[in-house]
Amino acid sequence: MQGMAARSHQLGFVCGVGDRACGIDPRLMVLGRLSQALWVFDVDTGRIHWANDTALGLWHAPTLDALRARDMQADMSPAVAARLRQYQQDIIDHDVSFSEVWTIYPLGVPHTLRLVFSGFPLSDGRMALLCEVLGEHRIDPENLRSADALIHTPVMITLYNQHARGLYRNPAARESCFDLLERGVRRFVDPLDARSLFQQLKQRGRARLVSRVRTAQGERWHDISAQQCLDPASGQVACLVSEVDISDLKRAEARAQYLAHHDPLTALPNRQFVLNRYQERLDAIRDKGSAAALIFIDLDRFKNINDSLGHAAGDQLLILMAERLRAELRDNDLVARLGGDEFLVLIESPEIREHVAHLAQRLLRVLGRSVEIAATDVQVTASLGICVFPDNGHDIHTLMRHADLAMYRAKDGGRDRMAWFDQDMTRIADTRLALESELRHALHRGQFELHYQPVVDIRSNAVVGAEALLRWNRPGHDLVPPSVFIPICEECGLMDAIGDWVLYEAARQQVRWAADGCDLRIAVNLSVMQFQSPHLLDSCREMLDKTRCDPGKLELEVTESMLLGNDERTVATLDGLRGLGFRLAIDDFGTGYSNLAYLQRYPFSALKIDRSFIAALDSGTPIAELVISLCHLLGMDIVAEGVENAHQLEWLQQRNCHTYQGFLFSPAVSAGDFMARVTDAAATTPPAI
Repeated sequence: MQGMAARSHQLGFVCGVGDRACGIDPRLMVLGRLSQALWVFDVDTGRIHWANDTALGLWHAPTLDALRARDMQADMSPAVAARLRQYQQDIIDHDVSFSEVWTIYPLGVPHTLRLVFSGFPLSDGRMALLCEVLGEHRIDPENLRSADALIHTPVMITLYNQHARGLYRNPAARESCFDLLERGVRRFVDPLDARSLFQQLKQRGRARLVSRVRTAQGERWHDISAQQCLDPASGQVACLVSEVDISDLKRAEARAQYLAHHDPLTALPNRQFVLNRYQERLDAIRDKGSAAALIFIDLDRFKNINDSLGHAAGDQLLILMAERLRAELRDNDLVARLGGDEFLVLIESPEIREHVAHLAQRLLRVLGRSVEIAATDVQVTASLGICVFPDNGHDIHTLMRHADLAMYRAKDGGRDRMAWFDQDMTRIADTRLALESELRHALHRGQFELHYQPVVDIRSNAVVGAEALLRWNRPGHDLVPPSVFIPICEECGLMDAIGDWVLYEAARQQVRWAADGCDLRIAVNLSVMQFQSPHLLDSCREMLDKTRCDPGKLELEVTESMLLGNDERTVATLDGLRGLGFRLAIDDFGTGYSNLAYLQRYPFSALKIDRSFIAALDSGTPIAELVISLCHLLGMDIVAEGVENAHQLEWLQQRNCHTYQGFLFSPAVSAGDFMARVTDAAATTPPAI
């Protein structure tokens, strides 16, 4: 194997005048007379520059020119080529020679030789290698393959003496170190790692650690194993060290760790980071007696951006909002994206309430600035919930919950504002949680029922239909109106199943009434989840098959907000429902985006005027009049909701509104009471106008 001799004593014979005249290098003339095989290898060109007769025989070359014509690099492995370049550089730097067992393959025939490599300066100043064969080397195949593996392996193998100086390095190890004479201890970036290695060797005779090391390629991560042994050449105590470069693995681990704690869209820390690092920061703030605040930020109506402009636009908006947040915060403030359109900020200050109050107002202004996205001017506001540490909680979980409650208080207060946490919010949240828990079981426990509000012909006062309205028979309470529990059901994802039950129950009731001679049309509100479900048409088709209900006797109501977003999907859903035979109505028109194009683009048969416009008839009528006129032009049926007095009814009759519903005639009642109202209405005359 390799051994570093003292000096190579590079050949530098004096050239006589006569020799120069002949063009023959006198050094080669002398070498040519030696009996052992010698050749000069040009590392830079990968060819043999010169060889004596013995070497020509060894290489099976008929002439020197034939041998020089061979491209030795053609069949040379990268590891062997790197080894020869290392020899060349070390000879240039340190004037050393190397003794090693090599196998050469002249004409494909293997010859294992003991070779000495030393320097041979060429006439153009480049350094070549003088290769001297000390003799054929008899070695068993296993050891031969072991020696060859050391040359080709990417594992760095180094044999150190007791003073941490290298006695042997395989090509991978030599390529890694800066200098042939480099001491192993200087490779460690952290001196404590070197100390740990030596302590393990002293205690157990072996060591293993992962460490950052200095290499010719820069700082790298190496998995290092060391074993005490004896130098086979001298018998002295030595240490065999193997190193595997795991820098790529470390980078992958660091990337995975980063992704585990950061949001890939905004590059902000994520929820996992919050749960780990925010608590550490809170502990440090508590230890030094300071105060902090948690600000829970939720973008108002962000879903509308996704629905109308697409998720790519929504992502662009989130990135912009993250940048705005970072720009307003100090270096030691923490900000994270919890998911969706939610962000969490942790602020430290001795005067925390005053500091956060000013910051929150700034954030509301900055986040509320309009921006152009997808060629559209977009403006979203934010709702901020604030809680104070340690006044409102001592751990991150409690503080997040309290800040979240405060944020919902801000939303309930009208959005685009901030709210501070107080203990009443916890009580309200606990009440809501209890409601949510009961609602999850209400459907399969049979606690829901439908009430029906009559829809009345405005001229004849005859009942021509009904709107099915959901009620909850909450045990131990009065009937709970939908305004109380429907929002909770929507947030908890319960409305899909409840909406299906409402549709089935209304269809069954219509069939029962028709069998009793009262063939009325029943209006049913579709929930947002139902309308957006890809299974809606299949569910409606299955419902009609099972109930045998006439689809023309069911009127499905949708609100304006449900029509936002994917226009093609909306048209396909509405056309599909119309194709099944259902009538379609748009509910609460005028309270949302009031896009008149909806009335022409989509296949609606009826429009319901929201009760808020009916209630405002005393103070002005322009919107209600406009809606009624528009429906007449489009040939749509008109239903006025919330009619409570004769004056409102008279106004509607004068403008030829078709039907109405409201407390003037009847509130929503049970199915049994509904039939009594129908019978009474048939026996009375129309109200005086």
